[in-house]
Amino acid sequence: MDGEELTAQETALYDRQIRVWGADAQRRLSKSHILVSGLSGISVEFCKNIVLAGVGSLTLMDDRPVTDDVLQANFLFPPLESEYVGRSLGELCCESLKDFNPMVCVSVVKGDVAQFDGEFFDKFDAVVVSGCSFNTKKAVNEKCRKQSKRIAFFAVECRDSCGEIFVDLQNHSYMQKNSNVAAECLLSYPSLEEAIMIPWKGLPRRVTKLYFAMRVIEKFELLKERNPGEISMFDLPDVLKLSKELCEAQSLSESHISVALLERLLAAGRRECPPVCAVLGGFLGQEVIKALSGKGDPLKNFFYFDTADGKGVIEDISN
Repeated sequence: MDGEELTAQETALYDRQIRVWGADAQRRLSKSHILVSGLSGISVEFCKNIVLAGVGSLTLMDDRPVTDDVLQANFLFPPLESEYVGRSLGELCCESLKDFNPMVCVSVVKGDVAQFDGEFFDKFDAVVVSGCSFNTKKAVNEKCRKQSKRIAFFAVECRDSCGEIFVDLQNHSYMQKNSNVAAECLLSYPSLEEAIMIPWKGLPRRVTKLYFAMRVIEKFELLKERNPGEISMFDLPDVLKLSKELCEAQSLSESHISVALLERLLAAGRRECPPVCAVLGGFLGQEVIKALSGKGDPLKNFFYFDTADGKGVIEDISN
């Protein structure tokens, strides 16, 4: 892959980007293949950004029918129209994304991402999953890690005004400049399961409370066998009980998990906030480009955004 040069057409089209991150980075990006499973507001924003950046190919996976609910944070096509009936979200997003950059191969694969074997993932350089259960995220992450080549893994979630991005680049090397001298750096990432299993008591004191709240909601949905977002304020008593139990088991003060924040996450249900999706989708695009090009300091390993304070927070949760 590294030996292939950019074509004259690619050089002309991506001229401005090449001036920013160099021809070598653009060449690697143009030969990269990305899988996106779950076309949420964040992942759709990401798809637009990565197609415009000029990846080699983008494969979409989302068999859901098109409804008003799934279109609430999807800007790729207008509100529900008659011609959408009987067509999947993946198919319609594919059609729209092809118009953004005809040089990028955009395609659709049908099926449940958790059911594909490791050989399927081996054809990709980066995998992004969104809107799926913790078990699905964990399973896909592990399949990516078991392949002979390094596959960057990203899991994203938006709960109305709050969002989360998880990154696993395994053993990732990249170039960093200090005083105009380039040096190769190496970062080692834990898997999603390894990161989540780190005892709360051992985490830095100032870890964002959104991290803990997301883990409680995630655990609740897992125990109740619900899909992400299949929650409401009616679940508040059970969620508060679980929150207390988790804090006791982790020897952590209950004050680390904000009741008001849990209430906001429950009230959100399946809703996605378009501005939050735009922020997270843009941030995710930058991180995937860094992972594929090997240029720039990559995120390690969680990113959070909350409109309540309007700022993003990076948390390194690893041993």
